[in-house]
Amino acid sequence: MTLNTSARAADTEAILNELTAWNPRERMAMFRRWLAGSLSIIHLHVLTILESVEALPMGKLAEALDVSVASATGIIDRMEQPSLDERGPQAEVRRVVLVRATPAGLAVFSDLDQQRRAGITRILERLTDDELAAFLKGLQAMGAVRAAIASEDADGELAGTV
Repeated sequence: MTLNTSARAADTEAILNELTAWNPRERMAMFRRWLAGSLSIIHLHVLTILESVEALPMGKLAEALDVSVASATGIIDRMEQPSLDERGPQAEVRRVVLVRATPAGLAVFSDLDQQRRAGITRILERLTDDELAAFLKGLQAMGAVRAAIASEDADGELAGTV
C-alpha cells in the first residue's frame, strides 16, 4: 500500500519528530550530567574530534575548533588536568605537538551511550509486543536502505576517482 504524497510527507515528518524529540527538560538533564564531570561543551567537541582520529596536531585541532592555536592549547591544558586527553611530540617532527584522547576521555561517550540506551529501554519496555515487533521491522527496513545509500555513495566516490 502506497500513501499519497501529502500523507507520506506527514508521516515522515511525524516519524522525524518522534525520533528526534528532545524536550528542554531532557536536554537540561543531559547538560547537568555532562557538567557534573566538569566537562564543558567545548571539551565534548574536542573529544568528539579526537574520537575520530588516533591523534591530531595541535594546529589541526585548532583549525577544527575554529580557534587560535593559543586558545586550543589553553583548552587542552584544562582537559589534561582530569586526564581526558594527552599530548606529546610527533616522532618525526619534534616541534609538532600531537593531541590524543585518553581512555578516560573516550569513556565519556560510552557513559553517555549507556545513559541514552537506558532511557530508550524504558520507552521500549512500555510498547506492546506487536508495537515492538512493528518498530523493529521499520528500523530494520531503515537500516537496509541506509546500507544501500552508503554503498551507492561509496560507488559514486570510487567512480569519481578513476
